[in-house]
Amino acid sequence: MTAIAKGRRKHPTLNRFGPGAQAVFHGVLGLFSLLCIIPFVFVIIISFTSEESIRAIGYSFRPLSWSLQAYAYTFQLGDQLWRSYLNSFLITIVGTALSVGICVLYAYPLFRRDYRLRGFFNFLSFFTMIFGGGLVPTFVICKSVLGLSDNYAALIVPMLFSPFNVIIMRTFFQTTVPTELIEAATIDGSGEYGTLTRIVLPIVTPGIATIALLNALGYWNEWFLSLLYINKNMNIIPLQYLLMRMQRNADFLAKNSSMLGADASRAAMELPSQTLKMALVVFIVVPIACAYPFFQRYVVAGLTVGSVKG
Repeated sequence: MTAIAKGRRKHPTLNRFGPGAQAVFHGVLGLFSLLCIIPFVFVIIISFTSEESIRAIGYSFRPLSWSLQAYAYTFQLGDQLWRSYLNSFLITIVGTALSVGICVLYAYPLFRRDYRLRGFFNFLSFFTMIFGGGLVPTFVICKSVLGLSDNYAALIVPMLFSPFNVIIMRTFFQTTVPTELIEAATIDGSGEYGTLTRIVLPIVTPGIATIALLNALGYWNEWFLSLLYINKNMNIIPLQYLLMRMQRNADFLAKNSSMLGADASRAAMELPSQTLKMALVVFIVVPIACAYPFFQRYVVAGLTVGSVKG
């Protein structure tokens, strides 16, 4: 036993690394982290760069001069900017909560083998993920049949159901929830909704957080629905659509300034057309980047579910 113990001390197991290997892994991960962070830092630097510096030397980590012109131009929107910020938060929170609830309620019966129609609904969700109806039928149904026009529902309802998220959630149910646990709950007299809410959902919290993060990203970055369904009530447009319109107007002035007269040409020259794009990226990315750490531990737990346990 002593010789065996000494042999184990001399020869580390395969899941252990020496100081040299750990230094290499730390260096590779540190380099990868820098490659992920540097582009965003570069965007922030450009957003504070003056237009004269960009015209002279282009994009640079060390601009010739700094400027707040892009942010000042954005803040000229006044109350509309903050109203659109609140709209984006409202749409993202409500849409994410509803879509996650629908996803869980749809995926749970597909996971249950005793559900007779699970094959049909599995096929239905998979088929709609591969073959979509297209933009025209979707637009007609949403606007003419459902009356989704110039209201918050028009920005939430079209994205409530995602077949891809349903398949992910169903797979998560299958890999983390043992059927014996549900059978034991049924024997103890637990109903279907009680089993789902008190037994199953606490187990699949990492999967729910992962789906919530995907849905939140989708709602936060969505602007095309506003372009389709918001025509009159501009008070409910989200931040992304507002900033997209502002960037489009700035590009139009920059390209057609010579045709609009001397005053318009002078105003177009003063517009922060290049730095404005980067400032808008900062406005959009920072809130959702701040929300990501709250989901990170659940996402990591979800990714490690199913790993081999010793």
